[in-house]
Amino acid sequence: MEEKQNVAKAQEICQKITNEMKKVIVGKDEQLHLLLIALLSKGHILIEDVPGVGKTTAASALAKATGLDCKRVQFTPDVMATDISGFTAPDMKTGEFTYKPGVCMTNILIADEINRTSPKTQSALLEVMEERQVTVDGVTYPLPEPFMVVATQNPVGYMGTYPLPEAQLDRFLMKMSMGYPTPEQEQMIVATRHGENPLSQVEPVATAEELLAMQKAVEEVFVDEKILKYIVELVCATRDHHLVALAASPRASLSLMRAACASAVIEGRSFVTPKDVTALYDAIVAHRIMLAPEAKIERMSASQLLADLQEKVKVPVVK
Repeated sequence: MEEKQNVAKAQEICQKITNEMKKVIVGKDEQLHLLLIALLSKGHILIEDVPGVGKTTAASALAKATGLDCKRVQFTPDVMATDISGFTAPDMKTGEFTYKPGVCMTNILIADEINRTSPKTQSALLEVMEERQVTVDGVTYPLPEPFMVVATQNPVGYMGTYPLPEAQLDRFLMKMSMGYPTPEQEQMIVATRHGENPLSQVEPVATAEELLAMQKAVEEVFVDEKILKYIVELVCATRDHHLVALAASPRASLSLMRAACASAVIEGRSFVTPKDVTALYDAIVAHRIMLAPEAKIERMSASQLLADLQEKVKVPVVK
């Protein structure tokens, strides 16, 4: 009974957060759903799309609606690793070295145009994203909880960029795109921004304590053994395809399971269904695989390949 109450409470708060975000983001319910899934499953999200479609705005709306502390860094080639992790400096009064926190000491870190900074700076995020801590001069400092990285990058204009290595892409729970709005949605966007910025109308409807409790509720979601097997089969299918040069690792299976649990909670369930898994398969796995050169000849994208694999893996019947 208590478990059902926790899920119901989490669903209620998720709906409130979504309603606040909709004040700013028009017609992107699926993308808002994915942002919430990433937050509840303690994951990070990479938003890749063309400039001007609301990538940073969506992240800012999430931070404001959740009431969490948020810091934004615009990545450029001159951003240093210490800007992210922090550094130690001598105190002029005591003469002792003290830790000066970097931008990672926050709840939601918006990493804008992450592929425009150097690999050395990008690598500073590896420990932050995986272990939720930073080590400076041999001393480890834990990050605030909850913690989430929302990174953005543009798929065009590769001059002066440093593509994310596979190891770092694998740290992101999921990758998504915002997509262009319809003409009707764009008209609504233009109209609402004629006066006051709608982002200023977003109100915090949750606390850090409530979000931590929601993350706990996600960890208590029941996953049937048949669904666990289904998740592993979907991920392992990428390792046997002739057009896949680098297949998904076990981290993809863990990510898919956690995201499916978060999706279940958002929909008010304490158990995972096969639909939770299939709906997130592409967002969780596509950025983790590398296609062989032959895939270009066959004009096969990662999403198309995963769709084909999904058709071949039998969906379990769970009672």
